[in-house]
Amino acid sequence: MSDGFQFIDIIFFAMIAAFLVLRLRSVLGRRDGHEQSFRDRFQNQQNEAAEEKVVPLRDRSEPRRDDAFAKEVPAAGNDADPLTRGLAEIRRTDPRFDAAEFVAGARVAFEMILDAYAKGDSQTLKPLLNPEVFSNFSQAIRDREQAGEKLEDTLVGIKSADIVEAYLDGRNANVTVKFVSEQINVTRDESGDVVDGNPNAVVEVTDFWTFARDAKSRDPNWTLVATNSLD
Repeated sequence: MSDGFQFIDIIFFAMIAAFLVLRLRSVLGRRDGHEQSFRDRFQNQQNEAAEEKVVPLRDRSEPRRDDAFAKEVPAAGNDADPLTRGLAEIRRTDPRFDAAEFVAGARVAFEMILDAYAKGDSQTLKPLLNPEVFSNFSQAIRDREQAGEKLEDTLVGIKSADIVEAYLDGRNANVTVKFVSEQINVTRDESGDVVDGNPNAVVEVTDFWTFARDAKSRDPNWTLVATNSLD
């Protein structure tokens, strides 16, 4: 008799277990072979943050779906000016390119590079510049250190930043930005005496910086490839 009750108990617990399995599957769902098509948005943000350790002169991750770009850069015909044609060529090669976002990133890069150069921070400068520009900056920093001089470069503000040239060189996009800024530039010797500049004078400085990147690369970062200034 007791064996009969034990058999009934086993059937009863098996029914309970089957019911729980069905309930769990209805709540948690089941694998259908398409799980990898969904991306972990938090992991994606971590990857983007790692990429942005380099100057954020980056484009949108997806092409824009509105007509805002048409307002920024008219369709480039034969009668279009070189800047318009250049921006249109870059846009065709890399639909993610956004002129307004590029300028916003260039302003950040301008401030970062000036600050790192004044501090003699070559480690920060290296990923932001191409090898030739980095070599020039590094040499200037070494010369300054050997002379026992210290540069105090205060960026008071950027009055304007405008794209003045854009073109494709093969698959490399080149964009030149004209920066008009207000700065206080002072060079002091080992004793702290001023050897160049005026610590009490704000001067207007005009710079032309050219940034470049492989327009077909998935790497969104741009590097500084040339600098020029108006005296």
